[in-house]
Formats: sequence, structure tokens, C-alpha cells
Amino acid sequence: MIDGVHVKKLKFIKDERGKLMEVIRKDDPFYSKFGQAYVTTVKPGVVKAWHYHKIQDDNIALVRGKVRLGLYDAREGSKTYGEVMELFADEENPLLVHIPAGVYHGFKGVGDQETMVMNVPTEPYNHENPDEYRLDPFDNDIAFDWKK
Repeated sequence: MIDGVHVKKLKFIKDERGKLMEVIRKDDPFYSKFGQAYVTTVKPGVVKAWHYHKIQDDNIALVRGKVRLGLYDAREGSKTYGEVMELFADEENPLLVHIPAGVYHGFKGVGDQETMVMNVPTEPYNHENPDEYRLDPFDNDIAFDWKK
């Protein structure tokens, strides 16, 4: 497990009307503050990776579909520097993944439907000066194979 990454198993509360799932709470031990909330989608087989932030932490949760999440600790001085993590989440195994600043991350849509992911980062997106640093998903030095 990469230092500072937290994985919270989520669960649905079901009744005759449908279901509800709490995603993130201010009393979660890793929660620091609210920046914004947004939803993004990825089509089957498509990779949205790699990027990291210098300031914000991300809190990513699967909403619909199935996703393969990759993480890489690029923080020099971290006790898990250079480590790679792989997680799978779907509607039967919903997860919230807290990703600290400095950890590259991305995801791939898995399965046959468009996947929907929710993010609750600690900072609002700054359109004039984005806190987002990218690498090509396939042409880089990270030991993670998105082609699997």
C-alpha cells in the first residue's frame, strides 16, 4: 500500500425504493477539506492516465461500471517512493480511494459499459493555473501496463 493512500470499502444501503451509498464524510480519518465534487466518465478500454497534483488530494469513488485504478508514488522521500498499486472497483465492490498529492494516478474503463467515477478533491479546479501534471499513459517510466 502506498503511504498516504487510503482505501475505504463502500456499501449500499438498500430498501424497497432503491439504494443509497455514503461516499465521503468529514469524519473519515483521511478527510482534510472540500474543494469541489465532479463526475467523469471513461469508455470501455479507454485509459485516463497518468497525472498527479502538487497541492490537492483526490478522493475517487466508482459510481457506475467497472474501473481499473493505477497509482504510482513519485514523492521523493516517501517511504513507498517508486511503489505501484493496482485496484479494481465495480458496483459489487465499490471503493473510495484517497490519493495524496504527489502520487500519479489514472484509470481504465473495464467491461462493456461506460464507467462513471466521482472525485471530491481538496481544492477547486483552477482554470488559469491548473494543479495537474501529466505523463503519457504508455510512454513513461512507470512499471504499470495499461494494456492488460
